[in-house]
Amino acid sequence: MVHNEYVKPSGEEHAAEAIAELLKAHDHEVFWFKRSSAKISSSAAGSVKAFFAGIHNPFAAKALAKTLDDFRPDIVQVQNLYPLLSASIFRPIKQRGIPVVMRCPNYRLFCPNGLHLTKGKVCEKCLGFGKEFRCVLNNCERNLFKSTGYALRNAFARMTNQILGSVNAFIVQTEFQKRKFAERGIPADRIGIVPGFAPVNQIPKHDGLGDLVSFAGRVSPEKGIDEFLDAARIMPNVQFAVAGGDNGMSDIRDKCPSNVEWLGFLRADELNDLYIRSRVIVVPSRWFEGFPNVATQAMAHARPIVAARIGAMTSIVDHNKTGLLFATRNVADLADKIQFLWNRPKLCHQMGRAGREKALREYSPEKFYDSLMAVYEKAINLRRH
Repeated sequence: MVHNEYVKPSGEEHAAEAIAELLKAHDHEVFWFKRSSAKISSSAAGSVKAFFAGIHNPFAAKALAKTLDDFRPDIVQVQNLYPLLSASIFRPIKQRGIPVVMRCPNYRLFCPNGLHLTKGKVCEKCLGFGKEFRCVLNNCERNLFKSTGYALRNAFARMTNQILGSVNAFIVQTEFQKRKFAERGIPADRIGIVPGFAPVNQIPKHDGLGDLVSFAGRVSPEKGIDEFLDAARIMPNVQFAVAGGDNGMSDIRDKCPSNVEWLGFLRADELNDLYIRSRVIVVPSRWFEGFPNVATQAMAHARPIVAARIGAMTSIVDHNKTGLLFATRNVADLADKIQFLWNRPKLCHQMGRAGREKALREYSPEKFYDSLMAVYEKAINLRRH
């Protein structure tokens, strides 16, 4: 498992760790090759190192080569490459003829910031004229040095074909993502769909309903936190809760309505308690989410979801069955959907049960494992040919 950790733990990393534990539970031996962005995040020297290492890092490639020779894996799964690994790590894998899969929870293969989002709006300009350098022109990271670094590392990987020419199979999480990847030039037969999962059988059924409307995840604009807080402002008699790190938006608490409870980053057991205390879970994202963990957790806890009608969420949430979809960034529509469910506890029970049944059927660890093994087999077969 190859991964560059982020400065702060994310849902992507929790998912990667859960995958490793699931593999171990099925008697696979798993070895991590990691680097952490936290070590370089607080200094100018670290920023410069990240700028160049993200484009090409021969030291990471050399270190991985030694690890491969020591561990001798049957397959390599790659998650995040940037900024301390870079696409250069594929060379030693390819030289040794080891099959490689790349799990893609976002769109970083095509969009330098991975979100297809600029200034709070969906943007796919990096797919057209100018490609990655649209990230510089738009200053997508709101930091020209950082935006330039992001653009250069993506452009270098694309022009040298280091990723597409080395990865045998790509893992996406929904049919929506697969369609997007195929539109961008990756052969459909090299893309496998492996949705997220939740240990549904380990989560007991809850007969009661909570008294919170909850948001769980990274507190940032692309996650729709502003819409969530504005909806709370419209519904002063309903208690809202936010669980997650503020991601540099610490001042947002000063501007939120009094009916919002801030819980900060929660451990797994604390998150389970939040789901139990909740009546409705809200996923108000502005961007093409991969497969947010909060969705499977909400379903496993038999809680209805109110989600933005965008990207993968339209296939995760079955409108009028496991939850409701609202028009993206439309606060009035979001508040209406939350109020509709809040006033109908029986419907919340019904949708929650339907969500749990879907999670048991489609998002169980067993289903995930079988799908993952199918992609591994695909990668092995493609490597042989």
